[in-house]
Amino acid sequence: MKILEVAILHIKPGLKNEFESSFRKASHIIRKMNGYISHELQKCIEEENKYILLVRWESLKDHMVGFRQSPEYEEWKALLHHFYDPFPVVEHFIDIRLD
Repeated sequence: MKILEVAILHIKPGLKNEFESSFRKASHIIRKMNGYISHELQKCIEEENKYILLVRWESLKDHMVGFRQSPEYEEWKALLHHFYDPFPVVEHFIDIRLD
């Protein structure tokens, strides 16, 4: 079952340009992961240091085991985790067909 990973990212003040640059590098990591479909990073208009990360995966296991327990995730963490305050809550969603 395909899933959508959603995380609201609050970036420490004064670091948004550095964060965006690091995120571009990190994007190359996640694109190579098994079960990865796509991702996007959106910047909030109302709050300068707020972003939303949306990642589509083939399955929850692809994200939580395949990515999160991989050496590539350690590289992802090193590039990005120091920018967050507070650390984001990550949630997973499934599509509900309404037709």
